[in-house]
Order: sequence, then structure tokens, then C-alpha cells
Amino acid sequence: MTIDYAGFTITRVPMLTDNYAWYVAHEGVSAFIDPADAEAAIFAVDREGSKLDYVLLTHHHDDHIAGARALAARFGAKLVGNAADAERLPPLDIALNDNETIDFGGAKLRMITTPGHTLGHVSYVFDDAIAAVGDTLFSLGCGRMFEGTPEIFHTSLHRLATLPPDTMLLCGHEYTLSNAKFARSVDPDNEALMIRAREVEKLRAEREPTLPVRLADELLTNPFLRAQTPAEFARLRAAKDQF
Repeated sequence: MTIDYAGFTITRVPMLTDNYAWYVAHEGVSAFIDPADAEAAIFAVDREGSKLDYVLLTHHHDDHIAGARALAARFGAKLVGNAADAERLPPLDIALNDNETIDFGGAKLRMITTPGHTLGHVSYVFDDAIAAVGDTLFSLGCGRMFEGTPEIFHTSLHRLATLPPDTMLLCGHEYTLSNAKFARSVDPDNEALMIRAREVEKLRAEREPTLPVRLADELLTNPFLRAQTPAEFARLRAAKDQF
């Protein structure tokens, strides 16, 4: 599926079992985010016009980077990632530090650090209109805390929560249905969450995706974004791990 949003073209690219990669284009410049599968990524780029300038990597897990080198080589694209985590990523052409930017067809492509799932995890913000958040944030949930601490992860989620409410979130997995079940168990009186959960159930029953999603909707319904303290976040994360 391809949508136009705030002057950008966003294409969702299913990969593996439940991964989403994303192709984003603006004024003749394009980027592919987290290619787990080179063949699927190449097919998607060819379908969108056979042009690719950047391959953006959010973190080092294989289900997000396994196809990166082959995809970049096929189209002559530049590999972009976190300078602080470069040794765990494919060789980078552009190693960014927190808040550094790339010109993206006249728009600003900004990398921000969002550790917690992994310590080197980053997100990519396009003109404060789109945020590719990898496994830091899911719809109605968040990633597992493999390397971070509750304090670190809570800070990252707060950083994403302060983006403009209309920011469109590009998440790395289709986990929304299972996340909705947990969210309802810990926030049963949230009417916005009840409505969202019913929407998600209908979409998944029809084999339709639940992403991308607006930040404003997550701020009303996502228990991890709504957690006020690191301790509250830690309790939620531990409960979700056992759910």
C-alpha cells in the first residue's frame, strides 16, 4: 500500500512473517527503511520506479538489516545508521549522530537516538511529519527491552511522544492485535482504546494492515506512551513480557 502524506509518498513493504519495511519518497529523493529481505526490498523499489538514494537502519537486529548491503548495492544507495553503533551495522556510508540531518529533497531527514529495545536504536524523522520508529514503538505497544533499562526506554518513548501529534508513525512489526489485547487488560476504561481495538480486530480479520498510525492516536491509547514514570513503564513492560 502506498499513501501520500504531508508531501511524502509512503509505501509499506511486508517482509518475513510480520515485519514491515518502508519506502519513503519526496521530491525525487527516496529512502528504504530496515530491509530484512533483499529480494522483497528490490522488488518493491523496482515497482516504485527503480530509484533509491538511502537505506536507513534503525538497529542491528538481522530482521531489520539482513538485506541492507544487497539492496544498497543494487541501486547505488547510501547506507545510513547510528555512528555510535556502527560496529554492529553493515559498513555505513553516512554515520549520523543524534539530531544530525540529511537533506531529503528539500525536506529535513533527522536521526534521533531512541534506545531501549537496543542501546543503539535510532528513529528517523522526516520534516516532523513522519517518524520511522523501528522496534522502539509499536501501535498500542513497544519493543522488548533487550539492552536498555526502564529509564532509558521511558526517555526514548517520551522523546517520540513530544513530536507533533499528526506525525505518522512507521513501525517495524504488525503486532497491533496482540498489543491491543494487553492494552485493554491494563487500561480497561479507556474508551479511545476500546474503539481502536475494535478497528484493529476488524482490519486483521480482513487481513488488512493496521499501520501506519498517527502519533495522536497512540497518545490516547498506547499504555507505554501513557506511562508517566520509568517505574510505571517497567511494570507494564514486565507484565507484557509475561502476557
